Amino acid sequence: MATLRILGIGASAGGLAPLEQFLAQIPPNSHMAYVVVQHLDPTHKTLLTELLQRITPMRVREATQGMPIEPDAVYVIPPNTELSVVDGLLKLAKPMEPRGMRLPINVLFSSLATALGERAIGVVLSGMGADGTLGLQAIKAVGGLTAVQQPDTAQFDAMPQSAISADCADIIAPVEDLPARILASLKQAPEREAPSGKSAEPPHVEPGQESEPLQRILRLLQQRTRQDFSHYKPSTLHRRMERRMAIHEIATLDLYADYLEHNPQEIDLLFKEVLIGVTSFFRDAPVWQHLAEKTLPDLLARRREEPHLRAWVVGCSTGEEAYSLAMIFKEALDNLPHKHEVSLQIFASDLSPDAIATARRGYYPADISAAVSAERLERFFSAHNDGYQINTEIRDLVLFAQHNVVLDPPFTRLDLISCRNLLIYFDQSLQRKLIPLFHYSLRDKGVLLLGSSETVGRHTPLFTTLQSKLRLYARQDNAKSGETRLPVKSIPPLSRIAKEHPVSPSNSSSQSNDNLQSAANQVLLQVYAPAAVVVNDEGDVVYISGRTGKYLEPAAGKANWNFHAMVREGLRTPIASALRQAGNQGEPLHLQGLQVQLPGGGIQNVDITVQALREPTTLRGMKMIVFRDIAPAHAREHNDEPKTLTQQAHAAELQQCQDEIQTLREENRASREELQSANEELQSTNEELQSTNEELTTSKEEMQSMNEELQTINSEMQTKLDDLALAQSDMKNLLNSIDIAILFLDQDLNLRRFTDRASKIISIRESDVGRPLSDLTTSLQYPELNDDALNTLSTLAFSEKQITTTDNRWFTVRIMPYRRLDDVIDGVVITLLDITATKELEQALRKDAKP
Repeated sequence: MATLRILGIGASAGGLAPLEQFLAQIPPNSHMAYVVVQHLDPTHKTLLTELLQRITPMRVREATQGMPIEPDAVYVIPPNTELSVVDGLLKLAKPMEPRGMRLPINVLFSSLATALGERAIGVVLSGMGADGTLGLQAIKAVGGLTAVQQPDTAQFDAMPQSAISADCADIIAPVEDLPARILASLKQAPEREAPSGKSAEPPHVEPGQESEPLQRILRLLQQRTRQDFSHYKPSTLHRRMERRMAIHEIATLDLYADYLEHNPQEIDLLFKEVLIGVTSFFRDAPVWQHLAEKTLPDLLARRREEPHLRAWVVGCSTGEEAYSLAMIFKEALDNLPHKHEVSLQIFASDLSPDAIATARRGYYPADISAAVSAERLERFFSAHNDGYQINTEIRDLVLFAQHNVVLDPPFTRLDLISCRNLLIYFDQSLQRKLIPLFHYSLRDKGVLLLGSSETVGRHTPLFTTLQSKLRLYARQDNAKSGETRLPVKSIPPLSRIAKEHPVSPSNSSSQSNDNLQSAANQVLLQVYAPAAVVVNDEGDVVYISGRTGKYLEPAAGKANWNFHAMVREGLRTPIASALRQAGNQGEPLHLQGLQVQLPGGGIQNVDITVQALREPTTLRGMKMIVFRDIAPAHAREHNDEPKTLTQQAHAAELQQCQDEIQTLREENRASREELQSANEELQSTNEELQSTNEELTTSKEEMQSMNEELQTINSEMQTKLDDLALAQSDMKNLLNSIDIAILFLDQDLNLRRFTDRASKIISIRESDVGRPLSDLTTSLQYPELNDDALNTLSTLAFSEKQITTTDNRWFTVRIMPYRRLDDVIDGVVITLLDITATKELEQALRKDAKP
């Protein structure tokens, strides 16, 4: 049987009316359960259960510890608690945060996401603050449905607006329309729960039935986002698309493809939907424990000769995994027996720009305390408002980048790669390309960490298994060359990176490919011509001739084909100066006797020529750099020969440039020191202002929370007042209908209330309410009325007398105490019953009885 769907409703200030409107539109047989979380005064008993029960035929109950959740029932949070759903039961807990910092809606929604996954539903109604936004994000991340009241229909729109701004609202509508929209979406979406409880794959579709609209959708995604999802698993794509189709009540992929063509903003939403990732701090605790106790210490022990570790977290989402790795690295350093000056650089990449932006902020909600220990929270985080900010020492270890692992160049010379739960979204062909890519990126004995459902597959010769259960592998270097080849198609072409200017071959060269002289010239150029490169105005390499490995080296990290980033130390400064000068003169510049450090050790002397190109037209504006090696004997001859005047001029000019560079460096160093001093002062001032701001923010949050609670109480009291006004109206009509004169007096015998009949015996009107009884004019011949009323009030004894009036009518005047429901005497009640007819009948009978 499918798991019961549970719909969580969160509301705050101004939330009672929309709550009633929402539940009033729910049919009694929806087969879902409803859990209501309202911001309540923790010291005040709520009437919310009774108020909601009046407007829905479903059973409304206040939640208790361990209460089972049943369909077609409403469960209301008690005051001063946090409510969550675990294993189909309601769990109550005392809030740990102070009043004003509590976020009970987030707690409920997060528990629904964990317990139900894509069957969870979250609804945010009127309220102040941002409670509910993080919870909706958690529900959306697992494939659940989220809905928000349209802000302009809410009495307080802060909570709905916060959810909408965070792009976590699938449905936005007036509250009276939300139930119908939600039920329609659920009806549209197919059930994905197999009888065994496992997630079912989409039904088999015959070829041609769905491939064309799916390809249309993928093309639209690629045109809009420049990302190719053709290698994603069809089941993943179908599930994400069906959620969007259900929201818009679209039945087929073909119609959805048409909808995307006319609504580009929906393509952006689908792109975000496909990229939704589920992550948390220290997810799968045994993996992190093994990394901290075994893997990282082993890496630290192996890297003593080069104390700089590099790691890559692929598909980092919002950054929790990258920061988790940084934290256990710090702890591993502390546990070393001797102090080591070891550094770690973590590259964390993801395709989603929103996820990268969140990761860079390093700010996380308060509920991370469930996954992060109190010691780590205290050491690596700073509490801010209703969440935690990652500390600078951890933030500085991680470099976040938007990166496509399939198309962009990989990070290299890595000691550890963590790619967890990313390969499961790719098809087999793409998985077979990425595993060799990771092997290429790792250093010898580097560690590869995969997700619990992922393996290296048939690429076992590339890796040895460290921990099979934890999916930990180590790179091995004895694999065949064919298996270690980098997949070239995973790297973008040079034109995308270096802004390559294509040079069309001349007609003569194209026509003489088979000519013997041309072929010989090509061989001579390749074998005997000096190494050279052509660069454009920005310094990007557009052409390379010969072997340049001794002079150029690709920079680490993302591929960068800029000449200044690739040229080796010893050549960078003089060539940069020559490039600037070459653009202003027609003659080539010659740099002689320069020295460059070779990769394998040793020094190579080299002469360099830099020339600005003006012919042919396609090369105009570019510069050519030619490298000529100098044999050691020739190098000595260069040193012994007297320098020509031109060489001396160049040497003097070069020395002047170097002196200017040194002066600039010293000035830069002095400026840096001054800026550092000013920065420290600003940081100190900022800390003081931050402290003041935190105090003000805390006070604001507390006042806001109290205001929300008062708003809730006010709404409940207003409803109660409406009920009391109705009861008072009923009572007034009842008293007037019995045609008995009644006076209600308070403890001072002042008039409190009266019936219409009484005004015909005693001269009173509405303006006389509050006047003493003794001041009222009456037709009763009863001067002792005030004294008898005082006596009844003091003795609680009833008084009943038959009194005549000035117009010869008779009344039975009864005086009795006014007793409240709490058994307190609060005045007297005087009733006047007309017995004139009875008296006249009595007199007639007496007259007839006389002889």
